[in-house]
Amino acid sequence: MSLVTKKDEESGLSTYYNNKTTVIQEARVFNESPISPRKCRALLTRIVYLLYVGETFNAQEATTLFFGTTKLFQHKDSALRQAVYLAIKELATTAEDVIMVTSSIMKDMQPNSEVIYRPNAIRALCKIIDPSMAQGVERFFKAAIVDKNTSISSAALVSAYHLFPAAKDVVKRWVNEAQEAVSGKSSSSFFSSGASSSYLGWGGSSSNQQSGYQPVPSTSYITQYHALGLLYLIRQQDRMAVTKMIQQLGGGKTGAGTVLKNPLALCMLIRYAAKTMEEDPNMQRPILELIEGWLRHKSDMVNLEAARVICELKGVTAQQLTKPIAVLQLFLSSPKSSLRFAATRTLASLALSHPASVATCNVDLENLISDQNRSVATYAITTLLKANLFIFLLEINY
Repeated sequence: MSLVTKKDEESGLSTYYNNKTTVIQEARVFNESPISPRKCRALLTRIVYLLYVGETFNAQEATTLFFGTTKLFQHKDSALRQAVYLAIKELATTAEDVIMVTSSIMKDMQPNSEVIYRPNAIRALCKIIDPSMAQGVERFFKAAIVDKNTSISSAALVSAYHLFPAAKDVVKRWVNEAQEAVSGKSSSSFFSSGASSSYLGWGGSSSNQQSGYQPVPSTSYITQYHALGLLYLIRQQDRMAVTKMIQQLGGGKTGAGTVLKNPLALCMLIRYAAKTMEEDPNMQRPILELIEGWLRHKSDMVNLEAARVICELKGVTAQQLTKPIAVLQLFLSSPKSSLRFAATRTLASLALSHPASVATCNVDLENLISDQNRSVATYAITTLLKANLFIFLLEINY
């Protein structure tokens, strides 16, 4: 089924891109001498576009395009090389004899190669190698996981995650490197310290937020998110190991001692903690204390995730709901529609089981009935109806 939009069809893009025969015929540009980086990049873009919108190449077509693309490995144009890696990664699942380019890819995985190529090479190698070859490239992956460059480390961790189902015994030996990666490395990305500042005012520098000036690159620690996912994948069958990991990374009752700096990693740890509580009721009390500590984290998404998990606990009491509802009530008056939506949605679900606890937010919910965001207004009305109706029915019964 084609995913090309009506707008694309009107502009003629559908005719240009969505023509597999033309793309295969134009693959001869890979054999030209000298090679034109501009033409090759344009053709590689069209190949990847076709694959992304659902077009399929048979084995012969994919093999022809794959090996035509690999002829561009020796070109020095960095943008072209990156496009080459993207294309071969997508074609590798259909093409035949792809293992023949392993040596070429591993050249770009060497520590002395340019950093811009190494993450792409790692991702491509993960798609190309046979599971039986995983042991042969083990030392490359181990070195990449603990690399100081975050893009290289993250690429290796994600690739190891995808290799795990086919080479479990090999990937399990990388647990020490993954543990080192989760201990924290600084990096620059969208998920910066400024982007994760709290609406509740429990973290971040107010002076920097007001001026918008950041004198040094912000830290994201995104590698922790990928490393934590790999660690859990390796240990998920060992309940004791998972529980120990949660307690070690939790940072105590207040959560201040945790080594996890990335909000996404903390949200994922909270979900692992919630699953552990479901599987082992004996761990509910200590883990619940950890989650309550994250209600005061500097990141809004961590506050919301912690509140949501507590509200969805089976058998949760009204007293245990006091802190998470207080956090959600503050988010109801947030200037960010995403925070208001998340808070009202969580309260709407909770209103069915604990209407009296949700009723404490009635005034704030009434203010959202006329919210400019329709989804927020709808959830606010729904929550009010659920909470007040259940309370009314309880009063009638009594």
